Amino acid sequence: MATRRSFLASAALAAAAPAFNRRRFALFPWSATEYSARAIALVQRSTVIDMLSPLSLNFPLMEKWLTVPSAFTAADFEPFKASGINALHIAVGMGGPDAYQQTYRYLSMHNSFVTMHDQWFGRITLASDFDRLKKAGRVGILLGMQNSEHFRTPNDVDEFFKLGQRVSQLTYNARNMIGNGSTERRDEGLSDYGVAIVERMNKVGMAVDVSHCGDRTSLDAFEASKAPVLITHSNARALASGHPRTKPDEVFRAAGKAGSVVGITGVRMFVKGSEPTTIEDLLNHFDYVAKLIGPEHLGVGSDIDLYGYDKMPPDQYKALKASYKGVYGFREKIDIEGVDHPKRMYDLTEGLIRRKYTDAQIEGILGGNFKRVFTQIWGG
Repeated sequence: MATRRSFLASAALAAAAPAFNRRRFALFPWSATEYSARAIALVQRSTVIDMLSPLSLNFPLMEKWLTVPSAFTAADFEPFKASGINALHIAVGMGGPDAYQQTYRYLSMHNSFVTMHDQWFGRITLASDFDRLKKAGRVGILLGMQNSEHFRTPNDVDEFFKLGQRVSQLTYNARNMIGNGSTERRDEGLSDYGVAIVERMNKVGMAVDVSHCGDRTSLDAFEASKAPVLITHSNARALASGHPRTKPDEVFRAAGKAGSVVGITGVRMFVKGSEPTTIEDLLNHFDYVAKLIGPEHLGVGSDIDLYGYDKMPPDQYKALKASYKGVYGFREKIDIEGVDHPKRMYDLTEGLIRRKYTDAQIEGILGGNFKRVFTQIWGG
């Protein structure tokens, strides 16, 4: 098996040597899967951003990592480094009467984690941090939330921005004071309070996310926002048997008009409504959105940690499925084979190559498009 240095050398040669470009290499000691020199080179030179990937879906383990500094070791970091992912948006959904306190704690713990392990991680607060941390060999942590119930008043937007939060999804699946989630029985839009929250987020430079929002709330957000509204992790409803957690074409067209980016997710029931569901079905969503609004509006929002939902401890896995409405339509597996592991960005890149995307388009999908829109939202 070749060394990492030889892979870097092969990546440098790939662009100038078409014959070499056809060679394939095994990248990881735990897998015999081989990747093309072109795919390896693309991942290595791209700033790879996963717009939904928490540190771990094993929640007791993540709590330990965040609260016991010595619990996270160099061995724990190795899969993050080897993944090729340069930045992780670690958002989760929190709501209810204690949303303010819970969210404050969650973000504060991640701030402390990054500070304690700054040889490996760095917090992203500016668009320039993506490339800076990649160059330093560190993984960026982008603080966001998948609900905005912690904003009790518009002034809380300023407070959480100072804490480092740079992305906030307006609603999770249910209705809150801001608007409607995707699984509410009525499709209603932003409230007056929701418009005020969007306006304050625009003012401070916090990105608005509508991934779990209902259709009308999503469209209202695009209308109300002066900055591009993100869809960090969602898919095309037309390909997913009408699943409510996906987006209709009308919302994608609004994203294209706003210069926004759509992060495609590999969650099984958001990809296809029946079995078999494969990586090729996932790639169909990239093709669908690209044809509708252009590949410059595509990104990745895996919606899993490095290993996926199906590798969660059984009791946590069962509890997770039970916590959602039946309309979610969980099947035996949640993840899709081939993109349910730390090296998934290499597999996705190989798939995009198969679908005839250009190198520049793939670099944009892997992270360049999200980096561009964050530069616009956050400014300098």
